[in-house]
Amino acid sequence: MQVKHIHHVAVICSDYARSKHFYTEILGFPIIRETYRAERQSYKLDLQVSATEAIELFSFPDPPARPSRPEACGLRHLAFAVADLEAAVQDLAAKGVVLEAIRLDELTGKRFVFFQDPDGLPLELYED
Repeated sequence: MQVKHIHHVAVICSDYARSKHFYTEILGFPIIRETYRAERQSYKLDLQVSATEAIELFSFPDPPARPSRPEACGLRHLAFAVADLEAAVQDLAAKGVVLEAIRLDELTGKRFVFFQDPDGLPLELYED
């Protein structure tokens, strides 16, 4: 088996309207489709990240809490590549997003910064 690329990442949110606003209006991901599944009382929002990758944003009634620190066991964080880290940080900060200090990846020499989605999911911008 040879994996070609990541197809999608699924994120479960606690407040669908708040997370939909964050991912579409703050981060700017275009909506591919939005589906309400009545039998599950759940929305599924497909968001375009790139030509080959997407985010599936789900809502479920009363989802359990999950550790969100970047060093928690399991999925550590989602990282998005950006060409201009300074411009991306300024854009998010102007939209009210709180970001950590920009760091330097000692292995690659590239800069990156962490922030969180509305549910505390660690997100990263990585200068590419």
